[in-house]
Amino acid sequence: MSESVVETAAHGDETVRTIEVVCTGHVRDAVGKGRFEFAFEGETLRGFLAAFFEEYPIEELLIAETEAESTAHGWAPAPETLPGTWRKNPEGEQTRTYARVLVNGRFNENREGFDTELREGDRVALVYPFMFCC
Repeated sequence: MSESVVETAAHGDETVRTIEVVCTGHVRDAVGKGRFEFAFEGETLRGFLAAFFEEYPIEELLIAETEAESTAHGWAPAPETLPGTWRKNPEGEQTRTYARVLVNGRFNENREGFDTELREGDRVALVYPFMFCC
């Protein structure tokens, strides 16, 4: 991977947070458990992901390096003007097609992306559902 979440996380933060982690689908299979507490040094989702990927090397399962890896093929192109508020993380901080990272039940893109502040006891869900076809 070029510049990963792990490589771009700030180091030297003395704050330790313990959060609840929920893993589903492919992530649960890779990690080996579905719900557990995880302590990390830092204050943001970026810091959590860096520590989590260091212990559980599943970054390639969740994080897209390019726009193409985060977009499902066959979707209609978006119109120039979209209704409402649409947010998207910058390239390299997007999830793979169908994978998502949620903080307390909300997509991280609808918060502050990987810079979303985490508090003690927050819940981070790492979601990559199994996809079945007819």
